[in-house]
Amino acid sequence: MTAARERFAAEGYERATIRAIAGDAGIDPALVIRYYGNKEGLFAAAAEFDLRIPDAAGLPRARAGVALVDHFITRWEVDGSLPALLRAAVTNKAAAARMREVFAGQVAPAIAALCADRRTVPIRAGLIGSQLLGLALCRYILELPPVVGMSREAVLANVGPVIQNYLDALV
Repeated sequence: MTAARERFAAEGYERATIRAIAGDAGIDPALVIRYYGNKEGLFAAAAEFDLRIPDAAGLPRARAGVALVDHFITRWEVDGSLPALLRAAVTNKAAAARMREVFAGQVAPAIAALCADRRTVPIRAGLIGSQLLGLALCRYILELPPVVGMSREAVLANVGPVIQNYLDALV
């Protein structure tokens, strides 16, 4: 799994090969096929992500947006498999579906805990996802210099209030 996550993170889904992943792991590619069936099966196994979102009840309501951005920055910087999933999701339907599952299963429930009106949770979670994934894409995948060059504090100060707005108010 480590070899697969590292290779998918470095090369993306399309360019990573079972042969290269098996070589990194020091095993025969036939073993990968035996246990995972194909590259998509291997990626699905490697794409088991726990975002470890903190319990929303423990977040100070007025700073929940900043706390969520801070948490996601930490996760992106610590877990090298998250960039692999994002990179792959851009070009691969299965990876995109996995990304949607991660957000639906982990982010939406955290947002729901912070919102009084449950009917608005899907749109709030979608907008929050667009900001967090956009930030991750620009900072960790495309490595846009102005975004990469921002301090953590600057990112929190600029993106946190946007997320807070999505939690508090919708037009």
